Amino acid sequence: MRHSFLLHRGRGLCWASRRAFSGATHAQACHTEKKQCSKSIEREQKLSQAPKCAKTPPLQPLPTLSLPFWTCRSTWKRAGINTLRCLVGCTTGDFSSLWILQTYYPEMGMSSAMALSMACGITTSVILETILLRRGADQLSWPMAARTAMGMSMVSMLAMELAENAVDYHLTGGVVALGDPNFWLAAMLSIGAGYLAPLPYNYLRLRKYGKSCH
Repeated sequence: MRHSFLLHRGRGLCWASRRAFSGATHAQACHTEKKQCSKSIEREQKLSQAPKCAKTPPLQPLPTLSLPFWTCRSTWKRAGINTLRCLVGCTTGDFSSLWILQTYYPEMGMSSAMALSMACGITTSVILETILLRRGADQLSWPMAARTAMGMSMVSMLAMELAENAVDYHLTGGVVALGDPNFWLAAMLSIGAGYLAPLPYNYLRLRKYGKSCH
């Protein structure tokens, strides 16, 4: 009996000591936590009272007539690619239509033939652009590709067609002579004029508005 009493008494002392120790540890933890909380609160108050940084003003767009506006190489490159894609379509439809009309309809006047060839050139450019938008890196659906191609800048395409036909008419009279070397020389010059005429306009739209004409 004495041994069992001592055993129970020892267990009670151990339980009491553990309870006291755990209570002290919990009190110390709460005291430490309160100290940490008070420090964090003081730090947050200091940060809230600190002066805030002034917002950086948004970048102002460059003036159109300034030199830096026209010196972006990446924009020139993108505008050049867009213009070249349009040039291929316009030239293919324009020259081929002009040759067909002069060969099979020689009685048609030059002004009417050139007007029809310009319309065919614009149509060919839209068709080519639709195919490139569908099969190229854009991977648009056919309806979306067609709407995007038809939404191209008509000002750019008309400037290209007018410049191309004006140079060709000035050098050859608008006559397509495939066997004449002078015709091919005049064709190269007219194609160059058709490329350069809308290029600044395409750059302007791409640089200022982020809109690709083609």
